[in-house]
This record gives sequence, structure tokens and C-alpha cells, in this order.
Amino acid sequence: MSKISVIEVKTPSDLNRFIRFQPELYEGNANYVPPLINDEKNIWNPKENPALQYSEFKLFLALKNDETVGRIAVMINHKEEKELGIKKVRFGWLDFIDDLDVSKALIDKAINYAKEKNVSKIEGPMGFTNLDKAGMLALGFDRLATMIGIYNYEYYPEHLEKLGLKKEKEWVEFEIIFPDVLPDKVLKFNDLIKEKYKLRVLKFHTKKEILPLVEPMFKLLDETYKNLSTYTPITDEQIKTYKEKYFGFIDKDFIICITDENDDLISFAITMPSYSKALQKAKGKLFPFGWLHFLRAGKKNDRANFYLIGIHPEYQRRGVTAIIFKEIYDVFKKKGVKFLETNPELEENKNIQLLWQDYNPENHKRRRTYSIEIE
Repeated sequence: MSKISVIEVKTPSDLNRFIRFQPELYEGNANYVPPLINDEKNIWNPKENPALQYSEFKLFLALKNDETVGRIAVMINHKEEKELGIKKVRFGWLDFIDDLDVSKALIDKAINYAKEKNVSKIEGPMGFTNLDKAGMLALGFDRLATMIGIYNYEYYPEHLEKLGLKKEKEWVEFEIIFPDVLPDKVLKFNDLIKEKYKLRVLKFHTKKEILPLVEPMFKLLDETYKNLSTYTPITDEQIKTYKEKYFGFIDKDFIICITDENDDLISFAITMPSYSKALQKAKGKLFPFGWLHFLRAGKKNDRANFYLIGIHPEYQRRGVTAIIFKEIYDVFKKKGVKFLETNPELEENKNIQLLWQDYNPENHKRRRTYSIEIE
């Protein structure tokens, strides 16, 4: 029987091997959506990823006969530890062949790293912050992945449970088929709420008009999610990075912003055409021809993804979600979008899930993090 070895990633060649292992493992899988290779490289570059200013990490590869059979990243977010008192080793970028010896060797590396750092808990899969991908897929293996969700084989959670890890947190995702006509009660309620609270829906003529609202959007995210168990405040550096990373993908028509009578932002929602199939066709590269697939997906697409939503706590449970959904509906009707897939929402986050309750949402995906206490 061949011995499994686990090595630390230390050279550009090792990092390239680390990044390319996942698309190689999922080659031919119709539901897997590969990330952009340059984006993956930038995650580990301190000049590109502001989270590295307050985090430490190591990357490992599992080898068998010099062939890559698994990978894992281990991280400590010191900002999380300092500001929230949460001390744990995060693990992510976890991929492995269907061999329990391989998955055990990788998890053992995470456990040993935690022991070296005098940390008594590991949890994952997750990234450095709450804005990174998190949660191992536990339901929905037969569904097309999204750009912001982790996809994994069905045997992944089975391995972690066999290794003694327990479910820590769970996220739910929904798919909604848009109705041909909105119910009258939605239309009436929409008008009533806007009039009652003197709210206004902003209309954008150019993408440039959105730029002054980017920072208020992220600040509103802090207000919306600050009481959830996994949330850590967003830094100014993160705002700058995410604006640069994702602004190019945004269609101004897919952004909903609502202000109060003082012109303060009280709610926003960002949806985008689904870029899953475009990413599959691009095979990790925007150039020379990958951009064409994105442009086509942006112009003609019957599927959209819900990415971010923020609602100020003072307006939660006051019907603002009816305005958001009405505006999304109008945009999708015009664009020919028939299906909406939500982003992962913590199972406990009932306020956001109220947005979908009147539209027969199908809980088509679940994902979870796993953890283990270290003696």
C-alpha cells in the first residue's frame, strides 16, 4: 500500500499545484464551477488580500506516489480573536480523493497546526472572513454550483463525520421560479410601505452612479448581520478589495437601493446573472476568450443569483422586503430571468428568509461547517 505524505506549500510551483488540484479532481463533473485561477492566486498574496494583514496561514498538499490526492489550508484570523474573543483554526480549500486515509492525513495537519498554536478548536471549510466562501455542501450535489458557493462530492461530509467532526453551523439556499404575475397583495403592500416610511427606490443610469454607495452598502451589511454568530466587521481594505474584484461583473439594473426621507441608505440588494456556465466554459481564465462567455451570460440568461442583501435593523420586519422583491421582479421580467437562486443564508437568519416566504421557495441546497475540539 502506497504511503501518503503531506507537504507544506512553499514554492510558486507548489502553489500552482495546490490551485489546480480542484479543477483536475472535478474534471467532467457537470455541476462543478471552477474559480478564476488568478483570483485563487491573489488570495495568498498579501498585496491583493487585505485579510492577510491580520491573519496567518499554511497550505498543504497530500501526495501519493508523488501524485496530488488532496489539499487543505489552515488559517487563524487574529482580528476575529482580538475583537470577538473567538479563538479557532479555520480550515478551507479542502479537497481530496475518496480515500479516508487521505482526508484523515489532511485533518490531522489542521489539528496539529492548532496544537502548535495552542488553539483548542478547528472549524471549516471556510475562508479568512465571513465574506469568503464557507460551508461544505450537504444537499444539492445534483445542482449546478454558483460562483460564490463551495461545491464538493457527496463523500466529503461522510469522511469528516467518520473522522469525528461534528456539524457546527448550517446554511440554506433556495431556488425560486418567478411567477408570471405578482400577487395583488404584494403590489399593494409595496406601495403602502413606501408611502408609510417615505422610502425611495434609486434608479441608476450608469454604473458610475453606484460607486458612492459602495461603502454605505458594506456598512449596512455590518448593521444587518452584526448579531449573527459568524459575523466579523468588514474593514475599509476589504471594501476596497471587493469593489475592485466584483464591480466589473455588476449590472446596474440588478442593484436595488432604497433610501429614507433623509436620503440615507436603509436597504440594498445585489443580484447578478448566473455566471456558472460562463465560468465552466472559461475554464479558469478570462483571457483571451473567457470574457466573451461572461458578456454573453450577462446579456442573455434565464437564471440569476442573489448575492448580497442589507436591511437596517430599524426597518427589518417592516415590509421593506416586499419593495425589494417587487423591484427585483420588475428587472427580471424585463431581462427574461425566470429562476433566482439565493446566496447561502445561516439557518438561524429568519429575517432574510422572510423575503422568499410568499414565492414557494425550494430549499435545494444545504451546506455546513464542521468542527472538533482538540484535547
